Amino acid sequence: MISVVELTKSFHAGRRKILAVDRLTFHVGAGEVYGLLGPNGAGKTTTLWMIMGVLPPNSGYAEVEGYRSTNAPDAIKARIGLVSASAGVYPWLTPRETLLFFADLYGVPPDAAAESLQRITRMLGLAEYLDQRCATLSTGQKQRVNLARALMHDPRIMLMDEPTRGLDVLGSKVIFDYVRHLRTVGKAVIVCTHRLDEAQRLCDRFGLLHHGRLLHEGTLAELRERTGCESLTEMFLQFIQDSPPETAVST
Repeated sequence: MISVVELTKSFHAGRRKILAVDRLTFHVGAGEVYGLLGPNGAGKTTTLWMIMGVLPPNSGYAEVEGYRSTNAPDAIKARIGLVSASAGVYPWLTPRETLLFFADLYGVPPDAAAESLQRITRMLGLAEYLDQRCATLSTGQKQRVNLARALMHDPRIMLMDEPTRGLDVLGSKVIFDYVRHLRTVGKAVIVCTHRLDEAQRLCDRFGLLHHGRLLHEGTLAELRERTGCESLTEMFLQFIQDSPPETAVST
């Protein structure tokens, strides 16, 4: 469903050119939760933006169900839902108004939007604050609204960028439970996070990203066999000790 092939993106910082993503290749299938893991600045968010077609790559490509992200923006938009900790909510709208507004942006017919609203409200527990202004909601409640917003057009692919940032244990559990539901109904999910403990409980396969490079990829069992480490945290620390430094060249 998602194919990322030799994807590369660089940015200029003064006289230096920084490789944010360096020849990144991975694939995610239907019903799979893929953890793209790494510290802040590893290139995770930049990768998601290229998959969505927001940022053009310098080289390589990303495909979503056969559509190149740079060539088919409408097809990509229809197939992807994004949940990001950095995405805000409109404070003057209620969750109900927000969700119906985004359904309309995605071209969802009113009857289907009303049905989606009812289903998602029930599954995410939004009912008690569905008609409150978003400005009055807690961080966890706002993040539930963000998740619901990404689901209103029933996308086949979910991209999640630090989805549990700022959430308490209960808020994180809501996110985890829904990601597991997405897996059971055959969605392809990419979870970008630096919370390796959370990823270990949630994801089917993992890509360990550092300075834009994919250091290692595999299931937890495969990575344990390769490294002799039990936890993703131990594995990642071992990998980055052996990895080359950040790529920067003068221009």
